[in-house]
Amino acid sequence: MPMTSRERVLSVLDHKVPDRVPIVLGVSNATGIKMTPYKGLKKLLNISAPDAYLYDWPELGSAKLDEETMHRLGGDVRGVLDRFPKIVYEKNKNRRPHAPCIDDWGTGQIEIEPGVWFPGYHPLAEADTVEELENYPNWPDMNDPSRIAHVKAEAAELAEENEFAIMATPWLMFPFERAFGLQGMDKFLLNMAMYPDFAEALLRKNLMLCKQLMENFLNEIGENIDIIKIGDDLGTQDRLMISPKMYRTLLKPIHAELIEHIKKFTKAKIFFHTDGDVFNLIDDFIEIGVDILNPIQTSAGKMADLVELKARYGNNLVFCGAVDTQHVLPDGTPEEVRQEMKRVINILGKDGGYMVASVHTIMNEVPPENILAMVDAVEEFGYYPLKG
Repeated sequence: MPMTSRERVLSVLDHKVPDRVPIVLGVSNATGIKMTPYKGLKKLLNISAPDAYLYDWPELGSAKLDEETMHRLGGDVRGVLDRFPKIVYEKNKNRRPHAPCIDDWGTGQIEIEPGVWFPGYHPLAEADTVEELENYPNWPDMNDPSRIAHVKAEAAELAEENEFAIMATPWLMFPFERAFGLQGMDKFLLNMAMYPDFAEALLRKNLMLCKQLMENFLNEIGENIDIIKIGDDLGTQDRLMISPKMYRTLLKPIHAELIEHIKKFTKAKIFFHTDGDVFNLIDDFIEIGVDILNPIQTSAGKMADLVELKARYGNNLVFCGAVDTQHVLPDGTPEEVRQEMKRVINILGKDGGYMVASVHTIMNEVPPENILAMVDAVEEFGYYPLKG
């Protein structure tokens, strides 16, 4: 008898072999689809659902998938997300056309071409002293009830249905990337090297706010989640953004404390998202309590060696991702996508421990036919015993 989606995911999270490899798609910005390919999918499938955005945030560009599309894509997970405070939506709704979209931290996105937005407004770009952090007037209010007023009912409804695994995705809150948002990547990386006391103070301030929101979120949602997503992008195409020594000195304690805090409130598995070549930090991730590693960027350095990843870490981590969004999905034919899916599933899916997902968001360049080829290949190759 086939498993339900939730049974399938929980089996994988327990490092058991399910009936087929689960699919994680459209659950958060890290596992989502941009609006352009989503529209293309709906047209191809003759689905008439309205366009909607994750977090009601058009500048993010990521679609909130309708349920009919989610079913066609075979998604086994549904998400429960936080929101911006109500006042942020009101301010941005009334801002002048093409003006920066400013969030609750005072950071924001700028329009780099018509309709395309990129994080580029950094209110602490010139700061390098703890005093400047203390005097910053725009630290967010994590107790604003509008952030999480909806999550209890949404999670309870999904739990009552008991069909899909539930992933809590309060992704708007990670300490390292938040420092990039406040200062800009170049500036904060320089401060980590030149002014480590300042950098640690900023990371700690971000951590305190993250923990506060996470605690409120988890208290509201209760036990109705299976997975909770956190993360910080740490890698580039061929190396880490910072040295392993700097990670272990400045950032690893921050991540460890956040995970420890989360585990006080939930038994949900920790889903850690980090792009790029992070191979040299995987032992650290396991040590601090990461259960699921995403997105397994196969186009980045040592992360391309799926055989080595599975052999070294398959007993300790569930892998989620590994479907290339730089080359295969945007540039390949549906048959090339199909063959890549066969390869990835047979390596990472061996003996369980793998959930199919694209490497981060499916971008505008991906043809909808290739998205269908990806998920249809799971139906062809993803059932156990796997077809080698």
